[in-house]
Amino acid sequence: MTTKPDEPKQPPRRRAPAGAAVLREDVTEAIRAAVFEELAAVGYARMSIEGIARRAGVGKTAVYRRWRSKLHLVLDIVSALAVQGLPAPDTGSLEGDLRLLYEVTSRALRHPVASQVIPDLQAEAARNPEIAEAMQKALREGRDGVATGIVTAAERRGELREGIDRDLALDLISGPLYWRSVVIRSPKLPKGYLAALARATAEGLKAL
Repeated sequence: MTTKPDEPKQPPRRRAPAGAAVLREDVTEAIRAAVFEELAAVGYARMSIEGIARRAGVGKTAVYRRWRSKLHLVLDIVSALAVQGLPAPDTGSLEGDLRLLYEVTSRALRHPVASQVIPDLQAEAARNPEIAEAMQKALREGRDGVATGIVTAAERRGELREGIDRDLALDLISGPLYWRSVVIRSPKLPKGYLAALARATAEGLKAL
C-alpha cells in the first residue's frame, strides 16, 4: 500500500486585530457630507453625532472612531477647506483672472448648503475660540493661495508693480464679494456686477 506524501500545509490566514480595522474612505466622505447637510438643516448648536450618523447611514461608532466630538469633527471639516482651494486662474490678464475667480467664488457662496453653513459657523465662532481660529485659518489660507497667485502672475506680466502691499491687495480682491454674498447676504447680484467688480478691482490694484 502506497501512501501519498504529505501536502505542504498552508499558513493560517492572519486576521487583523479588531482595534486596527482600516477606516473606509467612502464612509469618511459620507460622514463629512452629512456634517454639511446637518449644519445647514439644524445649525451647529442643535447638531448631534446621532443626527450626523443617521444622515450618513452609519452607526455612531463609525463617527466616534474618526472624531472625538462634534467640535473636533467640525474643526476638521473647516480646516480641510483650506487645502481645497481652487488653482489660481490663468487667463492671461489681471482683469480676466479676477473675473473668473469671482464667478467661481460667487457660485460657491450661493450654494444652498454654503449659504446656511458659513453664517452659522461665523456666529458660533464668536462664542468658540477654537472654531474661530479654524475658520480664520481656512479662510485666510484658502483666500491667500488663490489671490496671491493672481497678484504674482500680474506682477510677472508687468500689470502690477513689484512689491505692492500684499495684505492690502488680498483684502481688496476678496473683501467686496465676501461682504455682499456672506455678510449682507444679497440674494441676487445685479447683471454685470462681477465684470464691473473685476474691472474696478484691477484698477484699484494697479493704483497700489
